[in-house]
Amino acid sequence: MPLLARSVQAPLHIHVRRGAVADLGQLLADGRISAGGDVAVVVGPGQGERIADLIRPSLGSADVYTTTGGTLDAALELATKLRSRQYDAVVGIGGGKTVDTAKYAASRWGLPMVSVATSLANDGIASPVASLIHDGIKNSYGVHIPFGVIVDLDFVENGPELVNRAGIGDVISNISALADWELAREVRGEPVDGLAASLARMGAEAVLAMPGDMDDDAFVTVLAEALISSGLAMAVCGSSRPSSGGCHEIMHAIDSLFPGTATHGELAGLGALFCTFLRGDERRFAQMAQCLARHRLPRTPADVGLNADQFVQAVEFAPRTRPDRYTILEHLAMSAGEIRRRLADYDDAVARN
Repeated sequence: MPLLARSVQAPLHIHVRRGAVADLGQLLADGRISAGGDVAVVVGPGQGERIADLIRPSLGSADVYTTTGGTLDAALELATKLRSRQYDAVVGIGGGKTVDTAKYAASRWGLPMVSVATSLANDGIASPVASLIHDGIKNSYGVHIPFGVIVDLDFVENGPELVNRAGIGDVISNISALADWELAREVRGEPVDGLAASLARMGAEAVLAMPGDMDDDAFVTVLAEALISSGLAMAVCGSSRPSSGGCHEIMHAIDSLFPGTATHGELAGLGALFCTFLRGDERRFAQMAQCLARHRLPRTPADVGLNADQFVQAVEFAPRTRPDRYTILEHLAMSAGEIRRRLADYDDAVARN
């Protein structure tokens, strides 16, 4: 993944509550985001369009663009449309695909962007990364961090439960990513940014320890704030290192080899649990396995419809997805046969937890 622009600039506004979308008009009145009120609103299909209709009276002369999102071509097409007139800012309303498309297009022209998330599927809602598909492969692109983030719990509640639940897997994968970062420091002397690591760890630990589930506002608020903290961690250190290690290498490998298998967060959580097992950290493994089970998230390849051969193939391929990254997968450099043996032991360990 290309190096991100290093920045300690946090979003100017963060709103996580029921009815938060009503704050958008007030947020856009901040002259640091929009001096003249000329705003481009980007929505995806579904709830994004509903929200745009609800807040239209507060948007004045804003133009609304609809995008199916998710691809680099869609983001470039949107960027071209944004040149049709002079805009002060871009507002992306919808799920991860829509927000990432808006982030990329806004960054092309240096426009401030406000993220209005309708789901909690992953940490993209506040990160300096846009995950977009190009030539059939999902790639990560460095973008500007959003100037404002709104998470309206009313709209999150009305979204697909499985999509929101997946964000739990993405957050707790930080634990594995941070262990990989520390391994890279010990073996290769790679510098570790303490502030970025603390931000990423803080959110993951909160979700691991927090009781409740997706029907509990307190838990959902903690999850949303953890995803935002994860995005800030990446902005602080200038890379996805605090939130992406062997866990995400496995996720990207599965996406490439077996597209459509499961969501980003589901695969990140599964990859993190497997990598934690490979490290031999029994306490963390039990903690993460129990958290994933409690929230009904996949823990084994079979849970996402993969057989042993397919998962072995994905783990063997995984280091190629991030050639510059050193994780437990690169450290162990396992053969296909060794991966298969470790996978059998892993399935047994999951069954005991």
